[in-house]
Amino acid sequence: MTLLPETTRRVDEIAARAQARGRVPSLALAVLRDRAVLHFAGAGDSPRPDPETQYRLGSITKTITATLVLQLRDEGLLALDDRLDRHLPGTPAGGVTLRQLLGHVSGLQREPDGPWWERNPGGDVGQLLAGLTGEKLAGPPFRRYRYSNLGYGLLGAVLARITGRSWAELVTRRVLGPLGMTRTSYLPAEPYARGYVVHPLGGTLHEEPRPDSGAMAPAGQLWSTATDMATWAGFLADPAPAVLARETVDEMCAPVAIADLESWTSGHGLGPQLFRVGERVYVGHGGSMPGYVAHLAVHRRSRTGVVVFANAYGLSGAEGIKDLSLRTLTTVLDSEPPAAAPAWRPPAPPTGEAAEICGRWWWMGREYDIAPDGADLVMTGPGHRTVFRREGPGRWRGVDGNNEGEILAVLRTADGRVDNIDIATFVHSRNPHHLA
Repeated sequence: MTLLPETTRRVDEIAARAQARGRVPSLALAVLRDRAVLHFAGAGDSPRPDPETQYRLGSITKTITATLVLQLRDEGLLALDDRLDRHLPGTPAGGVTLRQLLGHVSGLQREPDGPWWERNPGGDVGQLLAGLTGEKLAGPPFRRYRYSNLGYGLLGAVLARITGRSWAELVTRRVLGPLGMTRTSYLPAEPYARGYVVHPLGGTLHEEPRPDSGAMAPAGQLWSTATDMATWAGFLADPAPAVLARETVDEMCAPVAIADLESWTSGHGLGPQLFRVGERVYVGHGGSMPGYVAHLAVHRRSRTGVVVFANAYGLSGAEGIKDLSLRTLTTVLDSEPPAAAPAWRPPAPPTGEAAEICGRWWWMGREYDIAPDGADLVMTGPGHRTVFRREGPGRWRGVDGNNEGEILAVLRTADGRVDNIDIATFVHSRNPHHLA
């Protein structure tokens, strides 16, 4: 699959203009779909980028750290509402929870103590914890969205404490390896783009250091390529069960906090950032490290994404790399025809209790239809769709849609015939005149 020629031209033009206006030595922009690079646009020649050129991910790394936390949760090794001091005893800020840290609502300040961690060799976990005093709590949990790199350093310490393995080893064994992301690494591997500061007046380049960030690595250490980010975008849109169940990734991508209370265009889930553009919501994350900026945005429904890398700060701030990423993804989605709908195939006829429930139902004059979908039942009606899954005789639970989590109870007559169905106390009848 390829983009339409006009879409390709527009994406190439967006990339070229951004590189020139941002004065970045090198810019890599890729349109991603179904774990593949659909189109790659490179601009600049320091270096001339291709889909296999590594750039630093910065805080996109946090989405992988969050995946590790949710893996351990699903394995029963932690709970998201565990206090931090359950896993790091004696921590002065131990009252915050793992969920709060994941969603940046713990109240922790943004950065750890000491010199700017992104530009200096990082210390170990002991040094990180030694600098964690009660003064690092800038406010109460959930009072406001307060982005915290420090919080993700602490999550990495929790992961290491529970598993007995380093964060870097967990990333490789539990995420990169299973997904085949062979060009994503802790340290840069050739070919990779050097990061620069561009002199504001003369335009000369100053190469930035690339230190190991130590205990803060879970907040922004990783390097990757457009090709590997296509795999990661594909995972966020269509999860690989060997890494995380779809239900868990859905949970990660649900909003925990709104970041901008005036416009409600950005928020945060359990790891991913959320971006609203018009009627669409994208998931992903931005990232920056000295000499590098990056942004990943994914539209889960269409399984389409965009990743942008640049090796200078010229695309940071307002109208920067985030805007470039979101604008490009929106351009692609607006320009390209939607994917063809899958062919309709008649379902297998329902059996047992499902056969008794399928058909038309009424509630308060509204008509609803229940039809089989494999072993599940799908209820549709005016502005309504719910998928129900059987839990036992006479009991089905909503697993997706309007009544997710609610119980559908089958109500029978004395002789055992299905009379009505009760969904969260709302009784539906076969009789269109039924009103309660």
